[in-house]
Amino acid sequence: MAKRISVDKVLFAVTLLLVLIGVVMVFSASAVMAKDRFGSPYAFFLRQLAWAVAGLAAMIVITKIDYRHYKHPAIVFGLLSITTLLLIAVFFFDRSHNTHRWLHIGLFSLQPSELAKPAIILFLGYFLENRLKTIDDWQGTLVPALIPSLMLAALIVKQPDLGTAIACIFITASILFVAGLELRYFAYGALASLPLLYLLIFRVGWRYKRILAFMDPYADPQSSGFHIIQSLIAVSTGGIAGVGLMEGKQKLFYLPEPHTDFIFSVISEEVGLLGSLAVVLLFAIFLYRGVRVAVHAPDQFARFLATGITAMVVVQALFNISVVLGMLPTKGIPLPFISYGGTSLFITLASVGVLLNISQHAD
Repeated sequence: MAKRISVDKVLFAVTLLLVLIGVVMVFSASAVMAKDRFGSPYAFFLRQLAWAVAGLAAMIVITKIDYRHYKHPAIVFGLLSITTLLLIAVFFFDRSHNTHRWLHIGLFSLQPSELAKPAIILFLGYFLENRLKTIDDWQGTLVPALIPSLMLAALIVKQPDLGTAIACIFITASILFVAGLELRYFAYGALASLPLLYLLIFRVGWRYKRILAFMDPYADPQSSGFHIIQSLIAVSTGGIAGVGLMEGKQKLFYLPEPHTDFIFSVISEEVGLLGSLAVVLLFAIFLYRGVRVAVHAPDQFARFLATGITAMVVVQALFNISVVLGMLPTKGIPLPFISYGGTSLFITLASVGVLLNISQHAD
């Protein structure tokens, strides 16, 4: 029988450390740019700090709420419906950075695609819990399980935000894998996605340029290859111990959005290989503790939630760091807990609250 144990202190400490690193590095990466744009070097830092405090408060509160309360049709389908409506609503707002990713209401902004990830996790946990014996029934189980994920991913692609849509698919795949879906279905899905990926990448001009820049950034160093070249310069400049906190040069209007997508480049330059490896190690520990929570979860619903939340954090971290190191084409995926962005930080911390609550229950 499940028994009550203390919260996973290692998982909590790792999360807290990553958030602290994020707040410090957002200030370091954005101070000069914030001074230029807003007249104050603290503009981005104070916003990130406020979201960090709010997110940590939400995490602590959610840690005390029994995860079983979320296993209710009104909550599951309510979250799915709200997320879908918000993803549609963004198209009625003005573009920001040539995309429809944000809802701007006064001083407040919301990125609905971040809400899609926990919505998918919650739905799959609820839907698959009692269907493990029929998981390979593609008509009765697999297709109905995939419809919400594919629908939300399609809306996110339309924004356009292919990176986040792919992250949603990876999260879905991780839960289906843990549910016991045969590997041949993953192969079928990968093959079926190839024509669509071809159209979305090679038939869309700016994405195709990113692929070319990924393959040979120095072929067009002043345009399509500029971002990755500046990132690699930052990483290589850092050396073993870095040039020192706040002393990085690439963030000074060379790196694009150094406080968001390329914040790991700033980390690599300022605290070097040792600091970068420390961040990677923290994510590795998060992965280990998250998997441990999933393995020891008292029921399938908890196991799927833990798997999805762990995958949500680790997949995004892997994508972000791979882009910074030139191992993947440029995508707009933030580094969890660390990159600037209130919606991402708050929702990720709230999700970790659910994971921490599950960790209090053991077989």
